[in-house]
Amino acid sequence: MATEGRVLVHFGSERVSVYRSRSGELKLLKREQLAFEDSRAREVLGDRVGEFCAGLTEFNEVVDNKTTRLYATGVFQQLLQPDAAALVNSVYVDTGLYFNIVGPELERFYLETGMSACGSDDMMEGLIRREFRNAVVCGSFQQSLGYIEDIIARLRESGTVVLSPRSTRIKPETEGTDFILFDYQDLLKNDRDTWRHKYVHMDAFRQADAVVVCNPGGLVGKGTIFELGFMSALSKRVIFTEEPLGVSVLFPCEVGLEA
Repeated sequence: MATEGRVLVHFGSERVSVYRSRSGELKLLKREQLAFEDSRAREVLGDRVGEFCAGLTEFNEVVDNKTTRLYATGVFQQLLQPDAAALVNSVYVDTGLYFNIVGPELERFYLETGMSACGSDDMMEGLIRREFRNAVVCGSFQQSLGYIEDIIARLRESGTVVLSPRSTRIKPETEGTDFILFDYQDLLKNDRDTWRHKYVHMDAFRQADAVVVCNPGGLVGKGTIFELGFMSALSKRVIFTEEPLGVSVLFPCEVGLEA
């Protein structure tokens, strides 16, 4: 993340607010009236979001999915899933940024967190204090277990519930094999049973606020690339810990933890 902090943008139904988040503090940089309620056509919404994002260089010389975060509520929450997914895709193609449409329940969580922490009714105050209620962590458990454990520890320290893996203690019988299992998982019935464990892990994506992909050095393993397709099909928010390498098709995602 840039030393000057990360730029956070909140798109509501009638205005857009731009903040800088640095060292756990939030500073309002700009607030502009910009009505989105008058047209819910996905193409119009996409054009207006893209035009606004083009001016974000006023606050950061580099505007990309590492330095800049977009969040949307209000009218954007009312889009049907296909239209919401198409909007996310079009904003990504035009700007390179992930357009995170915050669901009503998560928005309420942010509002309650901000009010409890500092008496603020600004959703973004809650967001910078605890961005995820829960998350799933992915990565190469054979190659990068220590790195993954550090990421899980950071998430839990912030109050995030890690839905999967629930534990990183390896079953001794599977250590050093091509498919390690953790202490809460039962042993494989046969080679095909690896799919059952993989599916249980991926099914947790549905309940997660985000999927955190641990890719030290940027490398993304074959197993994780397989999982990325499932994440994309669910329109799930995906955050890589480092700039991804070896991904043949670029897709809407973010890089780096912590708002």
